[in-house]
Amino acid sequence: MNISANAIPRIDDETLREWRHDFHQHPETAFEEHRTSRRIAEILRGAGLDIVTGLGGGTGIVASLDGRLGEGPSIGLRADIDALDVPEATGLAYASQTPGKMHACGHDGHTTMLLGAACQLARAPEFAGRVHFIFQPAEESEGGGRVMVEEGLFERFPMQAVYGVHNWPGLPVGEAAVHDRAVMAAFDVFTLTLTGDGCHAAMPHLGSDVILAASQLVTQLQGLISRETPAHQTAVLSVTQIHAGDAFNVIPETLELRGTLRCFDEPLREHLAQRFQHAVDALAQFHGLTAHLDYQPRYPATFNTPEHAQRCAEVLEAMPQVARVHRDLPPSMASEDFAFMLQERPGAYIWLGNGEHSAALHNPHYDFNDALAPIGVAYWTQLVQTLLSRQSDAR
Repeated sequence: MNISANAIPRIDDETLREWRHDFHQHPETAFEEHRTSRRIAEILRGAGLDIVTGLGGGTGIVASLDGRLGEGPSIGLRADIDALDVPEATGLAYASQTPGKMHACGHDGHTTMLLGAACQLARAPEFAGRVHFIFQPAEESEGGGRVMVEEGLFERFPMQAVYGVHNWPGLPVGEAAVHDRAVMAAFDVFTLTLTGDGCHAAMPHLGSDVILAASQLVTQLQGLISRETPAHQTAVLSVTQIHAGDAFNVIPETLELRGTLRCFDEPLREHLAQRFQHAVDALAQFHGLTAHLDYQPRYPATFNTPEHAQRCAEVLEAMPQVARVHRDLPPSMASEDFAFMLQERPGAYIWLGNGEHSAALHNPHYDFNDALAPIGVAYWTQLVQTLLSRQSDAR
């Protein structure tokens, strides 16, 4: 698609705010981002970009742009586009219009920043090579990044490196964090179903108590972290749901327990999963229960490539909008399916401050800070112009 650069509208702060508020009002969760995808495509086409839709299970988009300085390497810039099943409690004028769903992780802002950068670069593609703008669905637990990789993202859109950004509550706007290696933890989930003999609560000896067994297991499992995880490594095991029973005077027959386990080291991850199963088997035998453990590895840990992290840090440090670049923040135990892309290509994933007083991610009071959007656009634009300068090979 060929559109004159003069015909592409300039992207100012107000435009970014309008885009972001529109996305925020219409949140869509994993693989259901149809309106979001259509709006992204509309903006990209308006900037004259070549786009491919229907990716990543149907709602993903990749837009490609060639620089006018000649041939060069290709890189990818990725934004996640999905929302969460969280009821919004912000009371904002542009709050979610979809009951029970909201952009509680800032993907509306991530999408806006990458759209702004794509439009700005389309107006002035002062670089050598090609940029692929990746709009990825289903980051929240459902692995849209994995789906795009499995569909052949890097074969269909060859690139030497790939980069990602996430807003970070607690970090002031105008500050950033870049990790040399580990950024986010691996992410597994589990559902354990315990089945026993239900009985009257006044006569527990006539049954087998799934409540008692589950209570013991919840505390016992923490021994996997405190006594089987080496002290110099990090792991978190959290039981987040227990579902059982309907009456005060009945010990239920079945119980379902759910949660998540996270760490960075892959051998440790495999060891903890095996020991989890051993603990469940021993518990079931002791209490005379039947146990079924559905343990699902979800995302691998997110690791930056050190030299690419360094390049990102240098770009940020040269930006007047960025007052400080942290190089020593601890990695997060949260997880990110951008990890699947970084397993296939070198690159880096950075954090941009969303404000010291921002509500936490996945909180019903969270809101992406509009002051961050122009900084994100500037970062993406400067990163492209730096990595794809005539002297760069985007290694």
